[in-house]
Amino acid sequence: MKIIDFRSDTLTNPTEEMRKAMYNAELGDDVYGEDPTVNRLEEIAAKKVGKEDALFVPTGTMGNQLALLSHTQRGQEVILDDWCHIFRFEVGGLSFLSGLQARTIVSDKGVMNPELVKQAIVSDDNIHHAQTGLVCLENTHNMAGGVVIPVENMKEIYNIAREKNIPVHLDGARVFNAAVYLKCDIKEITKYTDSVMFCLSKGLCSPVGSILAGNKVFIKKARRLRKMLGGGMRQAGVLAATGIIALDNMIERLQEDHDNVQFLTQGLGNINGIKIDKNTVHTNILMINIKDTEYNSQQLVNMMKEKGVLATPITEKIIRFVTHKYINKDNIDTTIEIVNNILT
Repeated sequence: MKIIDFRSDTLTNPTEEMRKAMYNAELGDDVYGEDPTVNRLEEIAAKKVGKEDALFVPTGTMGNQLALLSHTQRGQEVILDDWCHIFRFEVGGLSFLSGLQARTIVSDKGVMNPELVKQAIVSDDNIHHAQTGLVCLENTHNMAGGVVIPVENMKEIYNIAREKNIPVHLDGARVFNAAVYLKCDIKEITKYTDSVMFCLSKGLCSPVGSILAGNKVFIKKARRLRKMLGGGMRQAGVLAATGIIALDNMIERLQEDHDNVQFLTQGLGNINGIKIDKNTVHTNILMINIKDTEYNSQQLVNMMKEKGVLATPITEKIIRFVTHKYINKDNIDTTIEIVNNILT
């Protein structure tokens, strides 16, 4: 039985071009700064997002945690929205690794109100409370369903933080999806950040790796901390080679994933019992609400799995679908038919 896997775009295997590049990659020891392929990737990545320097890291979570460590001091507070990845899905790293406490803001589908951010900032003349050390944004927003945060919103928050000399970090795991949706150069998004992390291992199809970018002083500090966390990968050019191809060749094709999620939205949205907030379907993530069916999310996901379709239960009544390079229109038609047969 053929499996149609919507669980995540992290499931993408490297392309044939990437596999060949891995085999032919020129290598050296990256901990010594001597891997030419890693060095080239970092140079390309920094230029792509408009930053001075960049660092190749094994995972997006490590990239985010390095940003927290590099921007802040222990005992400070980080402002971020209450469903962001850094707060909810990084195993409490902000407190365990950086000694930070979270000041969460209730957002509107991932969009934080700049006025609430401003009110949450604690200045250094207040001796009773943890001082604000960092503001974190997420674009696209995973738990909001791939929602793209408006650039104007990011600009407002960035300007508020700058007035207080507080850095802004962007968890941009899928920020290229945001740029494709907005039809803009990614630098129009990242210019309202002091640092940005983005993943090569999601829709861009690299098997492993993410990038952390910022100014040279920031990246120098993050590089040292990467070694502390065990992220010195030695001859990492075998992985970095795929990242170069991802940035050179795989960004424009993200539009295919966006188009496919619209096809999926249209088809599943016509099935009785399924509700979809189409205003949140911006990129390659679809959240469906099955509260009007007799099933909970896990039950429906299990029945779909028996028919060869994999998806992720998010809550009791919310299921997530993510499109990627290895999901095509035929897969979507098959999925719509299977779900319809289960629910009708």
